[in-house]
Parts: sequence; structure tokens; C-alpha cells
Amino acid sequence: MKKVVLIMKVLYLPFNLPLDYTVQLANAITKYCEASILVFDTPQQRGEFSELSVSPRVNVIWTDKVKFPVFHPYNIKVFFKLIKKIKSENYNIIHIQECRLLNLFIVIVLKIVSNFKLVTTIHDVNFHPGEEKITTKFAKFFFERLSDVIFVHGEKLKKELEKNVKKNKIFVIPMIGHNISPMERYIEDFDDSKISDENIILFFGRIGYYKGLEYLIKASEVVKKVVPDIKVIIAGRVEKGKYDITNFNKIKKMIKNKDYFELHPYYISWKYATELFIKSKIVVLPYIEGSQTGVVPVAYRFKKPVIATDVGALSEIVENGKTGYIVPPKDFKAIADKIIKLIKNDELRLKMGKEGYKKLKDDLSPNTVASITVRVYKSINNQFL
Repeated sequence: MKKVVLIMKVLYLPFNLPLDYTVQLANAITKYCEASILVFDTPQQRGEFSELSVSPRVNVIWTDKVKFPVFHPYNIKVFFKLIKKIKSENYNIIHIQECRLLNLFIVIVLKIVSNFKLVTTIHDVNFHPGEEKITTKFAKFFFERLSDVIFVHGEKLKKELEKNVKKNKIFVIPMIGHNISPMERYIEDFDDSKISDENIILFFGRIGYYKGLEYLIKASEVVKKVVPDIKVIIAGRVEKGKYDITNFNKIKKMIKNKDYFELHPYYISWKYATELFIKSKIVVLPYIEGSQTGVVPVAYRFKKPVIATDVGALSEIVENGKTGYIVPPKDFKAIADKIIKLIKNDELRLKMGKEGYKKLKDDLSPNTVASITVRVYKSINNQFL
């Protein structure tokens, strides 16, 4: 008798998370199983998706056009049509990439009409200060209980989550080096003549209260006394949380000498982001709180060492003394010390950059993450062992 080969079917719901993260995982996971991505038809998602390279083996499911706010009455028809389509496909795994109320609504309805295993990636085990929305807390609470498996991006995050979730259903997987593929085309086209020998220190990413930018500003004042030609670039849109706007205004007042500061508090295009990373010598993450970040893998892609604070699982992705430095949060003198050390030692700085690039290609590659992920998928689906 001919043996029947079963093929696992996985559906990804990346709503509210950068699509690039999910696309890279789905592209790599197709080596092991069928993969589909559900994309909500909004102008933002259309624009973001157009920048990405999606494998032809990935099935992309677009919803009908969605109106805002998400729970607009018009969308009820869109959602139920979507649920009917998902049900007809008989997915073995539905993998949620963000604990949001909309994803929870879809999952609860699907649980009534379909049979699947639920996997949830929790990127932030704890909410950032000032971002504790009741709806998001509600969604996270139920995902922690409804999920068959929960993924986190670090051992420290697993220990923290174990306070609320059973230990045996939490798995640690590396964070894929996302937000990189949209920059690749610009790396190839970049005009090398634009690169100067400036001592540029880069902070990149959303500007929020928990990012601790005041400590980078204080550190730069110390560095300036030793390295007079230092330049600090702060680039990223300002968050709209409870403390974020107030903190941003405080930061602007702290920047006394605007001659060596560049502040770009808005959305940064992939092209300009590429230019910033290429021109910079060091990437600094002075966070006072956090779980993990997609900025570190991007820095590694450009072979830049990272100075990060010891919050969340950052010390697990930045190898202290190898791919950068880990310093205590709120310790601006320690940040300054490491900046000076790297600027003064080109050989060390370049070596750390190469080590970061190697880590990206080995530990944080989509293929590495996909192989770990699929083993977990199989562990909760006995017919695929």
C-alpha cells in the first residue's frame, strides 16, 4: 500500500506587526510545510507588502478592503467572510504574531468552527511604561491561556512569562533579522562617496519614553570632551503613549549643542535608513526597559557594533565584548566609556561588526528560526512526528 504523506498547513496572522518578520519566517518554513499569510487590505499593509520579497510558495490571503477603525460595522462582513475562508482550508497551525483584540476575535470564532493548534509569539512579555492599554491587556491575558504554545525571544523573557503561564508551553526562538530585506536594494545602489570618516553614533527606532534617550544625550556630552568631532543621530517617529510626547519635549530641551546632533522625529524611509546605518560607526540602544528589539539585527547587517543596556533579553542578542557591549540601564557614564573605547579602536570596532554580521547569518537567519519553529509545530501535532 502506498504511504500517504501528510503535509502540515500553517496560517500566519501578522496583524499590527511589521510584515517583514512574518514573510521571512513563512518563506523559510515552506521547506517543511505549507504556509499562508493573512494580510488585511489597508493602505499601510499594501505599501509595506510591496517592499517585501515573498516566496511564490507562500500563499498570500488578502482580505477585502478594511475600514477604520478596525471594529467599524462595515468590517463585520469582511471578517466573517474571512473566517469562512480560513475554516475551509483546515489549517493545522494558526500562528499569531501579536496579541491584539482583532486577532483574539478571529481566533475565538475559529475555535468554535474549526480544529487547529494555536501558536502565539509574544514579543513584549511586559507592556512598556505608559502603553498598558486595557484592550491589549485583555487580549494578551486570553492568548496566554488559549495558546497551545507561546514563543518568546529570550530565556530571560521566558522566565518572566512563567509567572503567568505554564512553563512547558513556552519556547524560546531567536528573533529573525527582520526590517533588513527592504533595505537590501538600497545597500547595492548606495553611493560609497557619501561615506565620510565622521564619528557618527546612531539611535534608530521609535522614539518612546522607555528608550532612555536622555542617557544617550548625557553620554554624548561626556564623549564630546574626548572626541570633539562626535555626531549623534536620533532617527525614528515619536510614539504617542502616555509619557512619550512629554519625554520627547524633554529630550529636545536637553540637546543644548545642536551642532553635533541630528534629530529626525518622523517615519524614516528604507532608503534613508540604509544611508544612516552605512554612515554610522556605532549603534546605541540606551533603553531603560524593554523585551527585545529588531534594531540589533539591522545593525549587524551593516556590521556595526551595538551598545545596549541590560534590559529584557538584549544581553542574549548582543554578546558583551564580542558583537558589542552591554551596560547597566540609566548609566550614561558606562555608555560614554564604551562609545569612546570603540571610536578610539578601529580594529576592535570593525572586528565586533564582523562578529555581529556572522551572528545574524548563523543564529538569526530565517532558516535557523524556521527549523526550530517547525520542530515545535510538530511536537503539538502528533500526526506529523
